[in-house]
Amino acid sequence: MANKIALITGASRGLGKDSALQLAKKGFDIILTYQTKKEAADEVVKEIETLGQKAFALPLDISTTAGFDQFVTEVKDVLDTQFGSAKLDALVNNAGIGINESFETTTEETLDSMTNIHFKGPYFLTQKLLPLLNDGSSMVNLSSGLARFSSQGYSAYGAMKAAIDSLSRYQALELGSRKIRVNSLAPGAIETDFDGGAVRDMSEVNKYLASETALGRVGLPDDIGSVVAFLCSDDSKWINAQRIEVSGGYRI
Repeated sequence: MANKIALITGASRGLGKDSALQLAKKGFDIILTYQTKKEAADEVVKEIETLGQKAFALPLDISTTAGFDQFVTEVKDVLDTQFGSAKLDALVNNAGIGINESFETTTEETLDSMTNIHFKGPYFLTQKLLPLLNDGSSMVNLSSGLARFSSQGYSAYGAMKAAIDSLSRYQALELGSRKIRVNSLAPGAIETDFDGGAVRDMSEVNKYLASETALGRVGLPDDIGSVVAFLCSDDSKWINAQRIEVSGGYRI
C-alpha cells in the first residue's frame, strides 16, 4: 500500500520542520514548502529521507495569492512524478511570522500583512488544494495560545489566529461530507526563532513564561510536531472541529 502524503507549509525550520520529521516517523511522505530558505528546506528533505520516507521541497509565498495556481500545478506534478500519487492525505497550514507591536502603533500595512499571511493566504491556499485532498484527509491549521490569552503587543497576530480557530470549525462543517477532518492547534511559548527567538534566547523571558506554565517549562518544537503528526494520523480519527492548545498549561 502506498504511503500517505502530507503537505506542510513553512517547514524549513521551527515547528514546521519538526512536524515534517514527526510525520515522517509515522510513515508519511512529505511535500514541504519554504519561502526563501531553500538550503534549509533541502536539509529537511535529506533528514526525512534518512528516516526512510520520500520528501520534496517547493517554494511558496503564503502572503500573496498570486502564485497559488502555479503552486497547485507544481504540487500535482510532484505528486505524479515523485510520489506516484494523485492526492494528498494531510495538509498542515503552518507558515507564518511573528510580530510584536502595540495596538496603538500598528499600521494598516502591518495589519494587512498579518491578514494575508495568517488568514487570507491559508484560506485560499486550502480552497485551491481541495481537489488534491483525498476524501478522509486530515487538515491542521496552526493557531496560537495568543488567541485565548492576551499578551502585550500581539493584537494583530492574536486576532488572526482567533480567526483561524473559527475558520477551522467552518471548514470541518463544510468538508464533513468528504470525511475531511479539520482541527486547529494552538502552541504556547516555544523555543524557536519565532519573534526573533525571544523565548529561546532571552533567559528572563524564558524563565517568566516557564513560571506561568503548570508544567514548569516552555515548549520545544518536539512538543508541537508530535501533536501535529497525531492529528494527521488515523490515531485521531474521531477528533474534528477542535481547538487543541499545546502549551503545557500556560495561564490556566
